[in-house]
Amino acid sequence: MAVSLSKGGNVSLTKEAGSAGLTHVSVALGWKVRTTTGVDFDLDASALMVGESGRVLSDSHFVFYGNLDSPDGSVHHTGDNLVGGGDDDEVIEVNLTNVPATVSRIVFPVSIYGAEEAKQNFGQVSDAYIRVVNGTNGKELARYDLTEEASSETAMVFGELYHTETEWKFRAVGQGYASGLAGIARDYGVSVA
Repeated sequence: MAVSLSKGGNVSLTKEAGSAGLTHVSVALGWKVRTTTGVDFDLDASALMVGESGRVLSDSHFVFYGNLDSPDGSVHHTGDNLVGGGDDDEVIEVNLTNVPATVSRIVFPVSIYGAEEAKQNFGQVSDAYIRVVNGTNGKELARYDLTEEASSETAMVFGELYHTETEWKFRAVGQGYASGLAGIARDYGVSVA
């Protein structure tokens, strides 16, 4: 059974995978809409490949709906889901064996596309989650359900994948941003126009 994380919690994905091994993971996002504003909610999952400095290695190490693959091919976004409401609405695949050694962690923000114009925020979203699945056998290793009210946030760092010398771990972050995906990207050193 997968480890259910609360904000700030972490888990060893390597230990959870056990004898099945861990070479690939999928980080999946799902959500449902609590209230309507007349416009569908479009949540977007992203990945920031961050070095020891806490900054992205380069702008192209920011993987999102407009840049589906990292330069080395280790991180791949499977595509944009515009309305959600299903299971695993957006998925980012990570080939752990190909992640460059210069990457100390991979940060997973989630944002509401066009939130300001549509007057939308995470307070109007229910059942939002991020989960980590072993890409080899499909077993869910960890899950973080967003339960806190985030009434003014339009973007959030849901979690991060990081490694030690011997294992891969996942931490539930749950840090909200009122400045959208651009605010998160800027904080991690991405050049945003």
